[in-house]
Amino acid sequence: MQKINSRNKPPLIPLNGPLRHTVDIALILIGSLITGLAFNLFFLPNQIASGGVSGLSVLAEAWFGAEPAFTQWALNIPLFILGVVFLGKQYGIRSLLGSFVLPLFIFLTKDGPVPTTNPLLASIYGGIGVGLGLGLVFRGRGSTGGLTILAQIIQKLTGFSFSLSVVLLDGTVITLAAFVLGMEQAMYALIGLFVTGKVINALEVGFSTTKVAYIISDQTEDISQAILNDLDRGLTKLNAQGGYTGDNRTVLMAVVGQNEITRLKAIVRSVDPGAFVIITEAHEVLGEGFKREA
Repeated sequence: MQKINSRNKPPLIPLNGPLRHTVDIALILIGSLITGLAFNLFFLPNQIASGGVSGLSVLAEAWFGAEPAFTQWALNIPLFILGVVFLGKQYGIRSLLGSFVLPLFIFLTKDGPVPTTNPLLASIYGGIGVGLGLGLVFRGRGSTGGLTILAQIIQKLTGFSFSLSVVLLDGTVITLAAFVLGMEQAMYALIGLFVTGKVINALEVGFSTTKVAYIISDQTEDISQAILNDLDRGLTKLNAQGGYTGDNRTVLMAVVGQNEITRLKAIVRSVDPGAFVIITEAHEVLGEGFKREA
């Protein structure tokens, strides 16, 4: 793809070595703090056990009056050891910090004000907060330990997919919540778990509104020149073969912003009104002219 506007871009400072390590630690700490705050502000006071070790700690607090932070430490320690044994020392190192500091932040922020006693609001905003925090931890290439370690062990030993293992474990926690806290609380926990997953996914793939356009035409050279000159965007020429005719042809692929879609379609239409154009979402684009990441 042709490079564009590189002269207007500031030099990129690579994140590697000690700097990358420092940024990772900062992201894990900030993410753990946000997760701990969301847990104490929304999930715990409203008894929403939305999966994982944190959900088990909510159940332990409701059933036995156990301090959630202590419950999480008590569960995270053996799970951490299992992670080192089955997944290797490198995984254990990445999980150690989050496994320790998340319960610590939960313990330190346990006496904060409760913004709402409405369980629906608590499940939504708690899910947003926990998802944001965990997303930052994952961005820092870390983990908060807990049942994700067990899910990876199950994946390794049984061949189940990681996502299925997580669903089984979180489903078990929410099923327990139905017996301990009631069916309605379990349904709120499902809402919280769903929102958490959506926020984590958004942080991982980005909020980009960038589009990818595939253009099939007999006038690809004229269209490519119009895109390069009039739209000031790069493009890639893909070799393809017609499924019906078997003829070799060129397909143009162009990545553009949301605000450039109308102009792109007008350019293509002005050159070849009969061109076949496919426009699809691109959740995250890295490179010249778009977001750049170390």
